[in-house]
Amino acid sequence: MRVDGREIPVTGSLLQPRTRRTSDIVRVVLAAMGVGVVVAGSLITRPEWLALERSVSNIVGFLSPDQSTMVYLVYGMLILALPFAILIELVLRRQWKLLAGYAAAGLLAVLALSVTGAGISTPKWHLPVPDRFDTFLSQFLDDPRWIAMLAAMLTVSSPWLPVRPRRWMWFLLLMFAPIHLVVSSVVPARAMLGLVVGWLVGAVIVWLVGTPALEVPLEAAVRVLARRGYTVRAFRVDRPAGRGPLLLATEVDGPESELVVEMYGKNQRSFGAIRQVWRWITFRSSETAPLHGSMHRAVEHRALLGIAIGELGMADSHQVAVAGLDRGWMLYAHTVPRGTPIRKLSAQVLPGVWRSLLRMHENQISHGDLQPDQVRVSQGDTLFGGFSAAEFGASEAQRQTDIAQLLVSTTSLFGKREAVATAIEVLGEDTVVTAARRLTKSAMPTGIRKSVPEWTKVMATAREEVRSQTGHDRIQSEQLTRFTRNQIIQLVLLVGLVYVAYPFFSQVPTFFSQLRTLNWWWALLGLAISGLTYVGAAAALWACADGLIKVRYLVVEQLANTFVATTTPAGVGGLALSVRFLQQAGMTTMRATAAVALQQSMQVITHLTLLVIFSVIAGTSTNLAHIVPDASVLYLAAGVVLGLVGAFMFVPKLRRWVNHSVRPQLKEVVGELIDLGRDPKRFAVIVGGCGAITLGQALALWASVEAFGGGTNFVTVTIVTMIGGTLASAAPTPGGVGAVEAALIGGLAAFGVPAEIAVPAVLLYRVLTCWIPVALGWPVMRWMSEKQMI
Repeated sequence: MRVDGREIPVTGSLLQPRTRRTSDIVRVVLAAMGVGVVVAGSLITRPEWLALERSVSNIVGFLSPDQSTMVYLVYGMLILALPFAILIELVLRRQWKLLAGYAAAGLLAVLALSVTGAGISTPKWHLPVPDRFDTFLSQFLDDPRWIAMLAAMLTVSSPWLPVRPRRWMWFLLLMFAPIHLVVSSVVPARAMLGLVVGWLVGAVIVWLVGTPALEVPLEAAVRVLARRGYTVRAFRVDRPAGRGPLLLATEVDGPESELVVEMYGKNQRSFGAIRQVWRWITFRSSETAPLHGSMHRAVEHRALLGIAIGELGMADSHQVAVAGLDRGWMLYAHTVPRGTPIRKLSAQVLPGVWRSLLRMHENQISHGDLQPDQVRVSQGDTLFGGFSAAEFGASEAQRQTDIAQLLVSTTSLFGKREAVATAIEVLGEDTVVTAARRLTKSAMPTGIRKSVPEWTKVMATAREEVRSQTGHDRIQSEQLTRFTRNQIIQLVLLVGLVYVAYPFFSQVPTFFSQLRTLNWWWALLGLAISGLTYVGAAAALWACADGLIKVRYLVVEQLANTFVATTTPAGVGGLALSVRFLQQAGMTTMRATAAVALQQSMQVITHLTLLVIFSVIAGTSTNLAHIVPDASVLYLAAGVVLGLVGAFMFVPKLRRWVNHSVRPQLKEVVGELIDLGRDPKRFAVIVGGCGAITLGQALALWASVEAFGGGTNFVTVTIVTMIGGTLASAAPTPGGVGAVEAALIGGLAAFGVPAEIAVPAVLLYRVLTCWIPVALGWPVMRWMSEKQMI
């Protein structure tokens, strides 16, 4: 690089990785969302949009036919000339390399909208001027490919164009919607599709190729440092620009021999803005600092905090320069950090580190990112660096977060006993215990997560050590975010419940019309039997868990389990809830998982055994082919199973997952099954509980059928329940909603139960065994969450 007649070498790559080009990635995502919105609007709500457009057109359509034609002609000529205007601007600015991207964007946009089911449809643009000039222009204005080509070319060229021409060109292109409302009363959906598709194509090309914002203005940086008395001799890239700044080690002639230069570009600005907004949305107001209005203010804030901490004699560097550069870049230069990082020192420095943090807090300053590399010691003095998250006038919450972060960093370096004991000695027991409540994932910034190996384990170790040394029974975690994980899960489950219950609502009027013939005694019997299935499930899980949990708590957990299982596909939420409940009760993760897996295995074995028994009892008079899938379906299912087995055998990642995650648990389940054979009493409880679930569901359906007049025997209903439930369990819908009803109604109908009995009977069965428990499970789950049982 040559600056003012001097050759300055630059070592390393200045190009920012594509995965870190935040501005370009955001542009691509917004363009893809735009395509989705236009397609969805055209397919779903197009009639409503047409009516709205006509209504708006009646308001703004004040031009006469001749005036409308004139407006259409003028706008058409401008749109026709737009691509040539873009090309001329690029040529005048000598952007020769961009011409390839300009042409590629236009061709790809046209090609994207030319692909049809019959092949590629070429544009029908006739250049000879016909008798009517507006007809000639309409072939361009009404062709989405022309609009897509313009949008793609303009998106690719915009970063390289002057501000004023760029704004006028975008204004001209986006005016096609108002022009159509004024002239023809309807905006063609294909033109809107062309606009967003062209934007998407252009955004992808810009992301792949780059923009002027990627060109680092090192010449301007050299001149800024020269004005500060530092003559740059060489640059070395220590860290490419990514989420953080471009970090340059700079050799200089001046008061210092080397400086650290940090360069912030538009992509860092975009990422910083997104991170600020995300923290403002997710964290409580007391946990977030005031938002910075611009990247310039953020960098300036960091430099000012460095000066403030430097006045206390606790900054590891001195600020040299802060300046705005070309193309939206910011420069922040400071001296090389002095001192030795504490990761290279012994635990003897810990008292000084904690005293320095206390002094900084007494001066109302918080650091916000106390990772190990940001804490140094020089001649016995503790120094801090970073300051990107530092705040002046820090709140009590921010000071406590600092202590929690330093506990994690020092625990990872010097061990839990030394780190916690020194913190208690310097800060006091109450302060450390209060700060330990912030030993949570939310309080740990990205720097600590990356610099501390196994930081989650270190954090849990530090919290447990604080509890041990202070003698507290338990340290309750502080809620830093606006919503806890349990609240988010409950909200998702509630939304899922509304989604899966919606089809049932449409059947409610028919169901209530049939209640006139309902025998309420049979319905109450079915409800009582449904309640007994929860006792059976709790007894089976109690025996699988070696009797370590009280049965009454397991019955309550099974009720909450119904709500979670109904709102998650394949009932996986219920299994996870059971594992979590056993963990909270004191069982290890492996043991809790094995207990739940054992119960599910015994449930499947018991279910299949009862199915065989009742099929034999039913004899040849029962035609099971009515509800057994066709042979082709069975062959297809077998093929899918074999394909999955092959994938797990030959794909290395899947094979390792089976060996390291599934195999140990499967081995423990097999061992539990072997132990069951040696413990008849425990075996009988588990089999009895699992059998109570299957037979209880069958009895509840039989009681529901009898409540509407009957028409079949208990054996038939049991077979329908087991076969229909098994087939419906493969459905991807949460709780099997829809699939269960269809399978049971079809099964009863196959055995001769009239539809006027089968339909309301199945709906009643689902109310008794699903919807009433779900309604009770929601408050039960919230109560268990408040009691820290899950």
